[in-house]
Amino acid sequence: QVQLVESGGGLVQPGGSLRLSCAASGTIFSIYGMGWYRQAPGKQRELVADNKGGGNSNYADSVKGRFTISRNNTKNTVYLQMNSLKPEDTAVYYCNVRGILTTSGRPDFLSWGQGTQVTVSS
Repeated sequence: QVQLVESGGGLVQPGGSLRLSCAASGTIFSIYGMGWYRQAPGKQRELVADNKGGGNSNYADSVKGRFTISRNNTKNTVYLQMNSLKPEDTAVYYCNVRGILTTSGRPDFLSWGQGTQVTVSS
C-alpha cells in the first residue's frame, strides 16, 4: 500500500558529500514521521536522523553537524544531506516513513525503503 523508492547512494572519498532521497507513494492519507537508519556489516541497524514534522529533528551523535535531514511534504519525499563523510559512515542506508493510510479506518503504517549503499573510501 505504501512504496518507498530510495536513491543517491554511491562511492565517495572521505570528506565528500552525498544526498540521499526517499520518495513515498501509495494510499497515503498523511505522513507524521520520516527518517533514515543505517546498517553496517556485522552491526545492528541504527538511527541516523529522524523528522516528525516542522523543525522537530533528531540526529545520532556521530552525525550531528555533518548530516541534515529535510522533507518536501508536497512530494512525500525525505532527504539526507551528508557532508564531511567518514569511512565509518559506510553502510546501507534505509529510509523509514510512518503515517496514516487512506483505507477504511485510517490505519497507521510504517514502511522501509529497499536500502541504498553508501561507501566512503579513498
